[in-house]
Amino acid sequence: MPEFLRSIAGFGVTFGTMFKKPNTESYPEEKVPTAPRYHGRHQLNRYPDGLEKCIGCELCAWACPADAIYVEGADNTETERFSPGERYGSVYQINYLRCIGCGLCIEACPTRALTMTNEYEMADDNRGDLIYDKSRLLAPLEPGMDPPPHERVPGSTDEDYYRGTLLPLTVATTARTDPERDHPEGGAP
Repeated sequence: MPEFLRSIAGFGVTFGTMFKKPNTESYPEEKVPTAPRYHGRHQLNRYPDGLEKCIGCELCAWACPADAIYVEGADNTETERFSPGERYGSVYQINYLRCIGCGLCIEACPTRALTMTNEYEMADDNRGDLIYDKSRLLAPLEPGMDPPPHERVPGSTDEDYYRGTLLPLTVATTARTDPERDHPEGGAP
């Protein structure tokens, strides 16, 4: 095949693709949902009464291969209780400039305090803003939750918190004060 025919064949491929529909995504305007198990931004979870699940054990920081997590644990007091146990994470930071999204920190967490959301838009033009602190990582308060510090739900045990059988504070208070809820016949037990 002569040399000039090869270049014409190359232009033929270019010319043929010029009229095809583009296979692009309109990302900023149309956001495509992520896969259900996508590893995105981390989140520190709360119990139904609003107390934090993080106990400040620092296992997530030890498990992180990129050294992206920094945790300082502190002791709860009777006047200021942030988690149901003896300790809580007073300082919690994740450096997303280092995080590789492997999820080893999630597996290491004994209380399921740390999970990963589907949120993937974390780009920023300032390096300092990519170090997320506890205020940006904590799950938002849902209706019925009280912001910590506060006491544990009256009548609850450690097992209620750690097994997930704890009711939200408003439901637990209603259950203890409403005899009609427990005994619909109207009599005492």
